[in-house]
Amino acid sequence: MVSCPICGNAVSSLKINDHIDSNCQNFIGDEPSSSGDQPSSQKGNVPTFFQPASARKASTQAHAQQSPPSSRPDGPSPRTVSGKRSFTQEGQGRNDGSQDGGFVESQPKRPKMNAFHKAAPLAERVRPRTLDEVCGQELVGPNGVLRGLIEQDRVPSMILWGGAGMGKTTIARVISSIVGSRFIEVNSTSTGVAECKKIFSDARSELSLTGRKTIIFCDEVHRFSKTQQDVFLGPVESGQITLIGATTENPSFKLQSALLSRCRTFTLSKLTNDDVKSILLRAIEVEGPNYGPSPLVDDELIQYLSNFADGDARTSLNLLELAMDLSKRDGMTKEELKRSLTRTLVYDRAGDQHYDTISAFHKSIRGGDPDASLYYLARMIQSGEDPLFIARRLVVVASEDIGLADNTMLTLAMSTHSAVEKIGLPEARINLAHATVAMTLSKKSTRSYRGLNNAFAALDEPGIAGLPIPIHLRNAPTRLMKELGYGKEYKYNPNYVDGQVAQEYLPERLRGRMFLEDRDLGLRVDPDAKAQR
Repeated sequence: MVSCPICGNAVSSLKINDHIDSNCQNFIGDEPSSSGDQPSSQKGNVPTFFQPASARKASTQAHAQQSPPSSRPDGPSPRTVSGKRSFTQEGQGRNDGSQDGGFVESQPKRPKMNAFHKAAPLAERVRPRTLDEVCGQELVGPNGVLRGLIEQDRVPSMILWGGAGMGKTTIARVISSIVGSRFIEVNSTSTGVAECKKIFSDARSELSLTGRKTIIFCDEVHRFSKTQQDVFLGPVESGQITLIGATTENPSFKLQSALLSRCRTFTLSKLTNDDVKSILLRAIEVEGPNYGPSPLVDDELIQYLSNFADGDARTSLNLLELAMDLSKRDGMTKEELKRSLTRTLVYDRAGDQHYDTISAFHKSIRGGDPDASLYYLARMIQSGEDPLFIARRLVVVASEDIGLADNTMLTLAMSTHSAVEKIGLPEARINLAHATVAMTLSKKSTRSYRGLNNAFAALDEPGIAGLPIPIHLRNAPTRLMKELGYGKEYKYNPNYVDGQVAQEYLPERLRGRMFLEDRDLGLRVDPDAKAQR
């Protein structure tokens, strides 16, 4: 007897290949027959490794048609390596009646976990294995378009577009398991062109030798460079591989049009709170015995986590795992548990809090309130916001709100961005605070910003966006254009005193129109501000 490397059950060494070919369902615990019992079987006791594929298949089908071990009343149930019955045998044992014909209800057992399974986070351990387990995505629902293609074994190359934790990776892995294709995951940041070409070569060999296609899954496919994307064009178009790319960014802007035209784009729906709650309840049902019962992790807490997950199943499962671990502490109460999760929940880098906090930060600088500006800055840094995201917003503030009132603020903002890149947290928080306070206390001017908005507003008027450029302002790189009068009579300002010339720059229809106003700020008066003085 040997231990199956897949399921761990005890199997005869002569039947191990047949056992694996049957998806670990048959030949569990079968002892090799003695020569006295079955003399005619010696000829057939040839390891299936040395048999042709047709013989192995016939052998597997023959054994599958035999009656299960439980149909023999006097025979002992097959043994496993651990001495426990398999899942199928447990189900048979529960259905067997006792001596008085009653039903014997088994006690809930803790699921067996190997080292890799135990080390994986909860979100990975409860990842759906079938399309029916995927929650909240109509694409793979009973009448879903993508599900229909999968069931017909006509899976096209595709781009799965959706936010974090919506099931893009899960759907890709389920597709691979259903169609039985070779599945390869590549990293968009570390997989080079040479490695991709080797994968394509292996895929061609696999397809020609076995007829099995290869599915290549690339998470965050928008991070592929143009060269990396171009190398996929030929294999995808010829059907040598099936590419499944997942992205959180709009593929129309982030992917090459040539690659996008060869793939179908499927947009995943944002999970509702009820969808997230269903996922959490399933996780508790599957993995709850590994943590033990806790009165703190009840329906109220599940709803609490569902509301704050913002449609991100992975985030909700990570929070649930943390809650299960924290609930084991002595003296832990539900309120303390919620407070422990508050730091994680209060600020979601992909949800409304992300945008609300940076908006409050920007408006506090604009309003000249250094205390509020520093508060929101500290809140973002402590909650794990990307410091470069904050630095980029400061660059915007320097031109949008300070502008012509102090041109040096743009230089300060760019220097702050560079400092954050080179230094990083925690020291970079000092650079961010420096720029924040300086911009908050600086004079403000929206003159250039409002002037640009006035110009954009003019473009919305009928016929304005397509007005012809004055001929003396047009570029004349060729002789033909010069003969047509392009650039003729243009007065080069540096050739004149103080650069002053009589020359029109706007199209004729807009002459006399002013976009740049002569004031830095508006003219409205806030009565509440006067009352505070």
